[in-house]
Amino acid sequence: MIVPAYGVAHLLGEALHSLQRQTFADWECLVIDDGAPDDVAGAVAPFLEDARIRFLSTANNGVSGARNIAIRAARAPLIALLDGDDLFRPEYLATMVGLLEQDADIRLATCNARIFGAVAKERNCFDGKQGTGDGAHGSLADVLDRSFGVYIGTTFRRADFEAIGGFDETMAQSEDFDLWVRLLLRGGYAYYVDAVMGEYRVRPGSASSNAERMLMGNIRVYEKARAALDPTRPETDLLDRLLHESREALAFEHAIDRVIDGDTVRGIADLRAVSGQVTGPVWTFAFATWQVFPALARPMLRWRRRAHSRGARQVVMFAASAEAQL
Repeated sequence: MIVPAYGVAHLLGEALHSLQRQTFADWECLVIDDGAPDDVAGAVAPFLEDARIRFLSTANNGVSGARNIAIRAARAPLIALLDGDDLFRPEYLATMVGLLEQDADIRLATCNARIFGAVAKERNCFDGKQGTGDGAHGSLADVLDRSFGVYIGTTFRRADFEAIGGFDETMAQSEDFDLWVRLLLRGGYAYYVDAVMGEYRVRPGSASSNAERMLMGNIRVYEKARAALDPTRPETDLLDRLLHESREALAFEHAIDRVIDGDTVRGIADLRAVSGQVTGPVWTFAFATWQVFPALARPMLRWRRRAHSRGARQVVMFAASAEAQL
């Protein structure tokens, strides 16, 4: 169990208590303080009486570097990720370990989770069927196009992790998505347990809240996967489409930035150039309104940004395909 704890010392105890409540008891946990500004050592100290919990402290290397360091120090053949502000429900480890021990073709095992914290309304990460198959097995294509979602609290084999070189420490965003894709490039599939077995906390200003960063990270993941794939693989066409759509979505977000920053005329022109990102009567009305009253574009788009920040209630007005996904 790998628990990075940068900036969440005040929440770490909840995460560790959730491990101690696991019905599967044969686990080890490495908590890593990656040069955090808060007192992670003090937060973990009461738990070190549990011999299964260890503490590491390093200079700041980013979340990917922290996870790589902790995984190298771990001994277990299976690796589960738990962020220091999240929780696992009691049956999580027993379920994931059982799945991976029974089926050698599973590259990662994931589940549903409750989203809570800085959200307008608690909800689950996923609703509806996962992927294009039976809902449990996810292919590389399913994970790439996100029809099969992967919750960060996911478990995989150490041997697979080492074979792909661990987390890419050059990735500033979407490092988890990148890992899932590279694991599936080895073959096999992702497996989804249709049950809420984790708790995903949204905090104000968390790193996942910016759509543009998410899009840039996704583009990098797609570029890496496209370069790694045999050009005869059917997923190459999918990756070309996803790259095109993501680049257009990023251009759309940059155009909104331009309007919000005060360059209204050029920003609206840029939005029109990528208007395929949005459809429907609301956007038609908005563009018509801005033609007559361009000064309204800035407050309307600032409102949209707030409404679609990570954890905000989903709003039909001004919805766009550029919205960041889990």
